Amino acid sequence: MVQSQFGQESQGAHGQQAVHPEAAHHSLAARRPEAAHLDPFYVLAPSPTADEHARVLKQGDTFAVLDHYGDIKPIGLGEEGLYHDGTRFLSRFLLLLGPDRPLFLSSTVKEDNALLAVDLTNPDVRSGERVLISRGSLHLHRASFLWQGHWYQRFQIRNYGLEPIEAPLSIRFAADFADVFEVRGTRRQARGRFLDAVVGSGTVELGYRGLDGVVRRIRLAFVPEPIELSASEARFRPALQPQEEVVYEVTMSCLIEPAPAAAAAWPSYDAALEQAAGVLHQARSRACEIYTSNEQFNEWVNRSASDIDMMVTETPHGPYPYAGVPWFSTPFGRDGIITALEYLWVDPEIARGVLRYLAATQASCVVPEQDAEPGKILHETRGGEMAALGEVPFGRYYGSVDATPLFVMLAGAYYQRTGDRELIEQLWPNVQSALDWIDNYGDADGDGFVEYARRSSTGLAQQGWKDSHDSVFHADGKAADGPIALCEVQGYAFAARQSAAALAALLGHADQAEHLAQQARQLRQRFDEHFWCDELSTYALALDGGKRACRVKTSNAFHALMTGIAEPRRARTLAETLDGSGLFSGWGLRTLADGQPRYNPMSYHNGSVWPHDNALAAAGLAQYGHKQSTLAIFSGLFDASMFVDLHRMPELFCGFPRRPGEGPTLYPVACAPQSWAAASVFMLLAACLGIEIDAPRRQLRLSYPLLPGWLNEVRISRLRVGDASVDLVLRRHGRDVGTNVLNRSGPVDIVIIK
Repeated sequence: MVQSQFGQESQGAHGQQAVHPEAAHHSLAARRPEAAHLDPFYVLAPSPTADEHARVLKQGDTFAVLDHYGDIKPIGLGEEGLYHDGTRFLSRFLLLLGPDRPLFLSSTVKEDNALLAVDLTNPDVRSGERVLISRGSLHLHRASFLWQGHWYQRFQIRNYGLEPIEAPLSIRFAADFADVFEVRGTRRQARGRFLDAVVGSGTVELGYRGLDGVVRRIRLAFVPEPIELSASEARFRPALQPQEEVVYEVTMSCLIEPAPAAAAAWPSYDAALEQAAGVLHQARSRACEIYTSNEQFNEWVNRSASDIDMMVTETPHGPYPYAGVPWFSTPFGRDGIITALEYLWVDPEIARGVLRYLAATQASCVVPEQDAEPGKILHETRGGEMAALGEVPFGRYYGSVDATPLFVMLAGAYYQRTGDRELIEQLWPNVQSALDWIDNYGDADGDGFVEYARRSSTGLAQQGWKDSHDSVFHADGKAADGPIALCEVQGYAFAARQSAAALAALLGHADQAEHLAQQARQLRQRFDEHFWCDELSTYALALDGGKRACRVKTSNAFHALMTGIAEPRRARTLAETLDGSGLFSGWGLRTLADGQPRYNPMSYHNGSVWPHDNALAAAGLAQYGHKQSTLAIFSGLFDASMFVDLHRMPELFCGFPRRPGEGPTLYPVACAPQSWAAASVFMLLAACLGIEIDAPRRQLRLSYPLLPGWLNEVRISRLRVGDASVDLVLRRHGRDVGTNVLNRSGPVDIVIIK
């Protein structure tokens, strides 16, 4: 047999020393820059060692951030790992062929996000000048996926050479059990202790007892058994005849005590993959199907739908879209609501799950350290050691000013979309509690505007969607003092009252309906008086604690269009000044206009481009009839989607002006996938086509439908309207769009307004 002389074993990949988990923890803690003290939840972005496309898997409360090999390395941005319930269980998982990594061929996450597939091969193996094994003789196909807290991997190794080959394979692994906030860069004064590794027959178990008293373990099971197995490495040496193939499988199980009773109860690789595929198919079958004449746009749509399916986690209250991987893979109130609104016409079941979950977690008493007040809707909830110990306030945290009115908005929109009166009756006490919060705690000074001021000493200083510490300021760049009344939040409060008025009328509360409608009318008038800035041709970002307007140009103003609080003449001005305002980068609306104080196209909230922000703006412009501006935003983001990996729209990207022949500049620590970024394409398409569904009236309306020049035809199948469904095809003819009904099941009226 020809021995494959892959060289001497090194101390680690690329010559790096193996790092004990505790040492890795200390290196994490040491990374935090002192300049970040203003924002205790700042996400660190150390210099990466290589330009790599991350590969992401998520299922339920488990996610993995991998490099393009499918490996986990303790280098680069430092976020790679296998995470479960707020904790990184695996901090290292590295496949080696001899002392080095195999040669990379390709990797991709399947379009449905169910499986990561990687193809690798061997380098040339030499002895002096003699080539013992030619490059490309071995093919390694690596497939992995997540299912119910387990990471499954299968390695298929085939010899395509003409001689027998003995291939020394090894897998190096480590577990640091770092809380996700540690990985983000938050320092801790103390940690728990690592447990002794347990090495069995084909299995290794690594454990950690946290300061919260919880034992977390990662169990690695290898089939067939390695020839050598330790607490940090598994070694294999398959002997392959020409055209022979061997298969190895590894199952990594994230266990939190009390652990499952027996490993035998866990499904095999094939059974787990079949179960995971079945759940994805069931989720996709709920949604309508969209297919267009533009294959690149189809790639964006399909990846976005798959990302939403992946980000959705089943809870006891229904499906909930977790916010984003890696930093926000947990329920967020605002993110869940906006994702549900963007995706509502495609699949209203997600909105139902969001409403039920947020109703169940609605605050019922004042808890200052959680920024909780009766009726307030959840900002976020976290698992993990640091949340359990109160080292971060996010175990259950309510520091968001906008989630509560957005919750009421979603309830109204959900009823309009589905006609589900039963759920509205169940939620009505929660809606009333949310309205009480808006009137009392949200408007503590009684001036008619909803403001925020942090109560928790460790919570968020800024509590709108732009929650960076430096995101609210005056025209001179000086930070605004609280309590702060944000522009968009007044729009949300306006729309919440309008939605609640309609629901109150539905449920027979006529007096309350009239009172809510009157409150909405008064707020609309006061909003225009106090927020409009003639000299800027836009709404002020906010009012500070002294009721002084923050006179800066931001994208927040366009949310006023989406909610309907804006006067039509103001909407016209915003649309007319879109190009010349410094807001539009060519890829989309910036959060802050070029030329404004604090503008920085590389900042998180002061000059970047956020897809969900653009979708809401585009929907608002369309609502007021400014479809050409809607098309401009839609086209900018479509062009951006062609430059990003996997056509996956990231959380945000930089706001540099568009340059000919170049793509958008990516933001270094943006989440991808991010639920509300993934859902943005569906709100953009609905805005252009003017899709409005009125299920109680069994009516589908298309108001002034338009399509951009790069999209000639859109087919929508299985679009549900109440208990009916319809298949449509829409074709562009110059500046007009024609509509044909291909199939209609059940009673539904289709109204086209032109």
